[in-house]
Amino acid sequence: MQAIQSLFPDDIVAMARRVVEENAAIGRKIVLAESCTGGLVAAAITEIPGSSAVLDRAYVTYSNEAKQSDLGVPLDILDAFGAVSVACCFAMTQGALERSEADVAVAVSGIAGPDGATDLKPLGTVVFAKAIRGEEKPDADERLFAGENRCGVRLQATLCALELLLP
Repeated sequence: MQAIQSLFPDDIVAMARRVVEENAAIGRKIVLAESCTGGLVAAAITEIPGSSAVLDRAYVTYSNEAKQSDLGVPLDILDAFGAVSVACCFAMTQGALERSEADVAVAVSGIAGPDGATDLKPLGTVVFAKAIRGEEKPDADERLFAGENRCGVRLQATLCALELLLP
């Protein structure tokens, strides 16, 4: 029986390796704030030897309560826009940066299914945000991974979040 080399598909491992190598080369630390990915982004990064030079910490804030208590996401943002929103993900990045020594934060929140979808936020909707310490302009994006099952949505979201961590 052959040993498993990685928990992740090759494309995610390759992207995680780039994240670790390229951020290490510039001395940049990262922090993650994950919801629908449930720690997959952090797990992918820690698959790579040397990741401790890059990953400062990761928050898995799956519930709205965790987003509030662990990252300081304001209740009014959650009430007005929901957890799957640019406003929430941006607040998640800000909270992660405030609570870490990292230089860059990436947040991800979405609807992996099979429940939770609405007409405005269908199954496969995932929102990402990136913030760099000292810069006022956040980067945010919303994607729809249509046709994917729960696992597929989470893996696609992991890959996108990793891409945001490239310098």
